Amino acid sequence: MNTFTRREFLKTSSAGVLMVSFSLSLEAAPTNQYGLRDPKEVSREAVDSWLSIDQKGKITIFSGKVDLGTGVKTALAQMAADELYVPFGSIEMVMGDTATTPDQWITGGAISISQGGTELRQAAANARQALLERAAAKWQIPVSELMVRDGVIFPISNPGQKATYGSLIGEGFKIKVDTKVPLKKYTEYRVVGKSIPRVDIPSKVTGEYVYMHDFRLPGMLHARVIRPDSIGAKLESYDDASLKNIKGYVQTVRKGDYLAVISTTEWGAVKAARDLKVSWKKGPDLPKKETIFQEWRQMPLAKEEVTQKVGDVNSVIGSGAKNIKATYNFPVQTHASIGPSCAVADYRNGKLTVWSASQATHSMQHELAVITGLPKDSIRLIYLDGSGCYGRNGHEDATADAALAAIALGKPVRMQWMRHDETALAPKSPPRTMDFEASLDSKGNIIGWKSDFYIALNHIAFMKPLDFPLLAATDTGVPRPGNWVGFLFQNTGAPYAVPNISVNTKHIAQTFLRSSHLRSPGRIENSFGNESFIDELAISSNADPAEYRIKNLTDPRAIAVIRAAMKSSGWQSRDPAYKSNQASNIAKGRGIAYVRYNNAITYVATVADVEVNRETGKILVKNLYVAHDCGQIINPDGVQNQIQGGAIQTVSRVLMEEVKWKGSDIESVDWASYPIIRFNEVPKIHTVLIDQPGTPSWGAGEQTPTTVPAAIANAVFDAVGVRLRTIPFTPESVKTAMKEQSSAKA
Repeated sequence: MNTFTRREFLKTSSAGVLMVSFSLSLEAAPTNQYGLRDPKEVSREAVDSWLSIDQKGKITIFSGKVDLGTGVKTALAQMAADELYVPFGSIEMVMGDTATTPDQWITGGAISISQGGTELRQAAANARQALLERAAAKWQIPVSELMVRDGVIFPISNPGQKATYGSLIGEGFKIKVDTKVPLKKYTEYRVVGKSIPRVDIPSKVTGEYVYMHDFRLPGMLHARVIRPDSIGAKLESYDDASLKNIKGYVQTVRKGDYLAVISTTEWGAVKAARDLKVSWKKGPDLPKKETIFQEWRQMPLAKEEVTQKVGDVNSVIGSGAKNIKATYNFPVQTHASIGPSCAVADYRNGKLTVWSASQATHSMQHELAVITGLPKDSIRLIYLDGSGCYGRNGHEDATADAALAAIALGKPVRMQWMRHDETALAPKSPPRTMDFEASLDSKGNIIGWKSDFYIALNHIAFMKPLDFPLLAATDTGVPRPGNWVGFLFQNTGAPYAVPNISVNTKHIAQTFLRSSHLRSPGRIENSFGNESFIDELAISSNADPAEYRIKNLTDPRAIAVIRAAMKSSGWQSRDPAYKSNQASNIAKGRGIAYVRYNNAITYVATVADVEVNRETGKILVKNLYVAHDCGQIINPDGVQNQIQGGAIQTVSRVLMEEVKWKGSDIESVDWASYPIIRFNEVPKIHTVLIDQPGTPSWGAGEQTPTTVPAAIANAVFDAVGVRLRTIPFTPESVKTAMKEQSSAKA
């Protein structure tokens, strides 16, 4: 139960009123003004925690999930509307407010629909059933003799006798969620399955939408945190005497190695941060960037696990007509959110209120309690849209930074990170190196498949609070030893029906950079290895890569999604293109990759068309043909948005993204040192959605990216006959690979 009441909050504000206001241009938010709702008791077991209905029939849905720009706010509202038999427009969504929404764990893993939506549907079904029972009792007839349409219940035998939801709601539901209450039949869906326009887009297009960065509080101060780009550095001393000449400068805040400057204006805070004289003691050198994959596999292991074992691979490996070995590498990458992270915090009379773009506001309550020492019940987080995160970027760090500054001053503080904070210091994805070996018989059949994956140890536990080393925790000496990187073992398993398989995961005990999950964590690296390797086996067998995959699959939905991608792209079996285009400076090629995400849910197959400039080494991805089966589709347009966004970002990750460092200094600090894809490099994305009505709805945000790296690598091989096994595929690495191939042939 959250004990922070609205009355308490009002008392703590300086003017006795909720001091949140907006300029005229921002007043067109969904309710034309922003205010905090009354806190309430929330639990996942209580129907009243999930939704409320007023006497006019207005329905408010409370979700612990948040919309990170994925459109899930619209999709969840569609699911609730259908389950309640009400028009879509009667639904209002409240998301990610710890005082009013149930804790549904983090928003991530592409499980907002499958996990979050399923929980919401169950609660809505309970609510509808409860209202039907109230109407049945009112009219003294069985529930089976009632119908409901657009939030109005009536007897089937007497449609003129009506009762609205609002007339039956009374003081709420006061019941627990019963998972046995039947859900609406998919054949009766009226809203689910339609491309309902996203509710957040209109105000975002007009500039009226209130993002985290737009949010202001009366009397709010501005802060910048000061940190070195050197990892592990310790604060020795600082001198802020000269800052007193800066207009608006208020003070400097230090707590351990945490250092921030405060100003009445944002520009004053920027200038103070730039002018503050600080002395840092550098930390120890990181492993060398140039040899990171060799060093990564030599780091101490926490454990080694057999992820997949089929047959007896040792009895066949190395005994085939052909034996193939390959090693693949995936670099350290960062989220590279276009807008640096931001948060606003207000601390008064022992209560901390924080507006945050965190993807896990409920977990952040726990994290802030650990860092600040405040009781969890005294902390309230309210989600506001940030600049996207693709996993855990700097949003949570900025949130904790804002909290520390606000507590130090006892006033509302807006903490805005700078570009170098976000690029250099936000959490990174850990590196990955993978070894593969397979044996083929004389007909090209795979008789044995063996692989080893060197992955970072993960401390994450489903539905548990996080144990993540936020910078504010590290700076202030709060022990947070966890690696929070996602389930990196997923999709290590061979995705094909091979008679003998052995897959091992070797968990590196400690990452050398602060690491977190980055979009499709583990699955994108592992699928790059698996799908590049199956392509190498197909080529070694003189087989068509697409047909070779189908030959080694037994799941009809897997085969169907590959067939759909082949049809969409006009795939035709042929010899590799490089055998006939060697005279062309611009070599064109085509590659394919497939995944069943987590080896258990969404199916995706992607065909990539690329052009490789032999002179410059530059790769241009021209087309991506994506066939996608995520079960019952909630919002087709939303699914397409997710496919397109994920594909474009992954092209960027494949071709150019890599964190660089020297010694303990992070050298990737801005868009020049960490470039991302430009508009003129974005490929055309062609999508084929395979709807499966009546089946579970799976994720769509993280699935397509897992197919893109290998599809590009396989297309490059098709174009120039060079196998690229280390991401990113920069012009320099492509030229080096082509040169090495030429030297090998000479």
